[in-house]
Amino acid sequence: MKNILIYCGSSYGNNEIYNQTAQKVGETLAKQNLRLIYGGGSAGLMGTTADAVLANGGEVIGIIPSFMEAWEVQHKNLTETIVVESMHVRKQLMADRADAIIALPGGWGTLDELFEILTWRQIGLHSMPIGLLNTNGFYDDLLKMLDKMAAEGFVREANTKFLIIDDNIDSLLEKLRNDNTEGEIIGKRIERA
Repeated sequence: MKNILIYCGSSYGNNEIYNQTAQKVGETLAKQNLRLIYGGGSAGLMGTTADAVLANGGEVIGIIPSFMEAWEVQHKNLTETIVVESMHVRKQLMADRADAIIALPGGWGTLDELFEILTWRQIGLHSMPIGLLNTNGFYDDLLKMLDKMAAEGFVREANTKFLIIDDNIDSLLEKLRNDNTEGEIIGKRIERA
């Protein structure tokens, strides 16, 4: 496990703990010689995480769609920046470069990326471990909804284990390193009641 794909907010949120956590995540990745793969932005938790990796001697690869360059949100000091033509290409390339994924607090984009990568795992497009850093209980209500989805038969119980949850970056990284979750890959067959 060398390349960690981070999904997180391009905002800071309303509680300083989220920015402090992003700072800690960046420091930890650099100290453990893990390369950050992310969306290439300079603002919010994205920028904080990238800056912390770089400040601690680590490497950062940012992948950003060309239309965002005009918004002047692109981080200008990364180890490597890859400009792509669309959000879809961005998400695919980030996943292609990663060995593991971690979602920090964020908004629509973070949830979009998280659920897409979970879906890709469920249908067998990858087998990377997927972590959720549940800082300050940010994802508690979402986790209740995921439990309901499984209880109501919309997510297979075995596949709920694809999401590895912790509120500490060090122990989450250790769990990701040791992940051997199999789950139930969904193929061409759709079960009917």
